Amino acid sequence: MPDETPTRSSRTPDDGGHRGGGAGEQSPLQARAAFFKNWNWESVTDLNRRLCARGGAQHGVNSESGGAAGAGWEAGRGTERTLGEALDELRAFHRRAPFLFFNGNTFADIGRGLAALLFRDLPPTRLKEVTSAVAHYIAGVLDREAMVQVVEELCRSADLAPGRRVKSLRGSLHGVITRVLEDGRVAVRPDGSASEMISLPENLLPED
Repeated sequence: MPDETPTRSSRTPDDGGHRGGGAGEQSPLQARAAFFKNWNWESVTDLNRRLCARGGAQHGVNSESGGAAGAGWEAGRGTERTLGEALDELRAFHRRAPFLFFNGNTFADIGRGLAALLFRDLPPTRLKEVTSAVAHYIAGVLDREAMVQVVEELCRSADLAPGRRVKSLRGSLHGVITRVLEDGRVAVRPDGSASEMISLPENLLPED
């Protein structure tokens, strides 16, 4: 696998952490780098070959679009762009279908790897959700607005103080923080319930 280390990380120089897309804050999708610099077309092709072998499909290049896609990739892979633009590019290459099979998996895997590296400081649960959203967007399962919302929300840190309204990562639970335990866990009273639920802080998001 090529070295995916970007030239500039998604951290901001001011606070060293991931920022969400709230007012006055930079979206993590605005991080800039030459994200594909270390991914030449041969590496992309090799990834597709391995995915085809794993899935029991014949690897091959699409005679109508493969050549032009490869040339386009090589021409632009050294370009510095935002992370959002890089994900858009991967989705566009998936749609160009340069390979016979597993185009979505190929470019989604590249995007998943970039996200895993850029957001590696997130708690495991949030990191899994972010990389999944990125991969689903590139594969065409998730639209851009939904992907952006997931990434920006999960990169935000909740102010876990009693009285703060929060929600679960998937939005299935909404409630109010009643207390913060000594071990860092959070007690939440779900809406419509008189009892508390104990949660890890990384599983909660602020509810605006």
